[in-house]
Amino acid sequence: MLQKALYTGSFDPLTNGHLDIIESAARFCDALVIAIGVHPGKTPLLTATERAALIRQCCDERMAGKASLSVITFSGLAVEAAREAGATLLLRGLRDGADLEYEMQMAGMNAAIAPEIQTLFLPAAPSVRHITATLVRQIASLGGDVSSFVPKPVADVLKQKFRVQT
Repeated sequence: MLQKALYTGSFDPLTNGHLDIIESAARFCDALVIAIGVHPGKTPLLTATERAALIRQCCDERMAGKASLSVITFSGLAVEAAREAGATLLLRGLRDGADLEYEMQMAGMNAAIAPEIQTLFLPAAPSVRHITATLVRQIASLGGDVSSFVPKPVADVLKQKFRVQT
């Protein structure tokens, strides 16, 4: 049976924590759709096009011989994006108990809206649980080294974005 999963997020930027969840998903999914949330009220650091390109660049090699990978954008409900993509699984990464409490509420609402789509929680590896895209952006904006939190292509893009103009 083909298992197609959807993994949503802003991915602004893609972190090693995101990659951990993606690699975990590849163990049980035949196809994985990375869905970049695009919300008109928010101003992301990276454009959706930049984020999609970085996801493809960082994941294509890692996913070789595993699940097929596609990247889309969406602006509505995650369950609607899953339906449109033909996914029956909605993946959510968990770092800690606070994530679990919020994600359980979301899973309950999603199940009420789309009972045919199952939410699966994937725990982040201990080595990446502390990483958040928000903290990565903050550290990078202050000139800090984020190379241990993000893949090299992402670190390179962040250096360019926050290069100090003299």
